[in-house]
Amino acid sequence: MNIEEVRAYALSLKGVTEDMPFGEDCLTFRVGQKIFMCINLGALGSVIALKLLPETNEELREEFVGITPAYHWNKKHWSDVSLQSDVPDKCIHSLIDQSYHLVVSKLPKNLRLRCGL
Repeated sequence: MNIEEVRAYALSLKGVTEDMPFGEDCLTFRVGQKIFMCINLGALGSVIALKLLPETNEELREEFVGITPAYHWNKKHWSDVSLQSDVPDKCIHSLIDQSYHLVVSKLPKNLRLRCGL
């Protein structure tokens, strides 16, 4: 899986937007104005950061060499996922979905309804 495939998949999710609030090397993906994924364009190799439940992060870091605490994010809630590692593409899609749904679940109900989520 490459960055363009990850980007296209994230943008296919309902209500997702992208921007670069932290500079040209950090592409963020939001739902309801909240970030759920970030692509680090300045990293050696292709790396995405995903917001996941703390217990999920711990389990994934034990299972996969390619999943580590996120470099510039809260390490309890965010993990970096290397796209050129032992993490299968199907798992990456699932993790993007989990991150998206986690953020959607925390949005105020009126915002979710307004965005059609």
